[in-house]
Amino acid sequence: MKLPKGFLFDFDGVVVNSFASHHTAWASAFKTLFNKEIPAFPKEMAGKSPMLIANYYCSTIDKASQTKDLYLLKDKHLDAFFVTPKLLPGINEMTRFLAKNKIPYGIASNATKQFLKNSIQHLNLNFDIYFGVQDYIKPKPAPEAYITLANALNFKEEDFKNIWVFEDSLTGTEAAKLAGMIPIGILTQYSESELKAAGSQMVFPTVLEAYRFLQTSL
Repeated sequence: MKLPKGFLFDFDGVVVNSFASHHTAWASAFKTLFNKEIPAFPKEMAGKSPMLIANYYCSTIDKASQTKDLYLLKDKHLDAFFVTPKLLPGINEMTRFLAKNKIPYGIASNATKQFLKNSIQHLNLNFDIYFGVQDYIKPKPAPEAYITLANALNFKEEDFKNIWVFEDSLTGTEAAKLAGMIPIGILTQYSESELKAAGSQMVFPTVLEAYRFLQTSL
């Protein structure tokens, strides 16, 4: 098997388990703004932009007009009360493998740029190129995030069909598919059948299994 030309990574649910990091910030911001406990986070909101998530939370208490207030406050809490996310299996193995084989890679996430920077620094990850939600006009499920990253890695549009995109959400899988790239599902929260129905061409439990697959395919 010939290796893909590039590898693009979502962040939350692919590189790290960051639920606690985000939930802590959402909960404290919600409590500060509304003096209420935050409702449970629905699975279908996974991978969506922070503004849409803020709108969901505000709408549950008829405060949709304060969506931007919650979004901005959550961003401040995420940075001020930073909780280091948990690294998921295979990330260091995969990035070493890609660097050794001189294959470009990077991160395109709907998380904020500051959260990505803090997480990469705290976990000492080997990602030099990464983009967050502030870097796009239209975040995922629009394809802009992955096209922006691919352009930064010096890929041309004709290369896109040979680029793997690791995604755990239906939102991100749609973005990769719309970008004309190859979605590769990671089983963090959705089933194999759900990810394949959304467009994933292959599915792995974690990036570790994808790394082992690539090694044995050479």
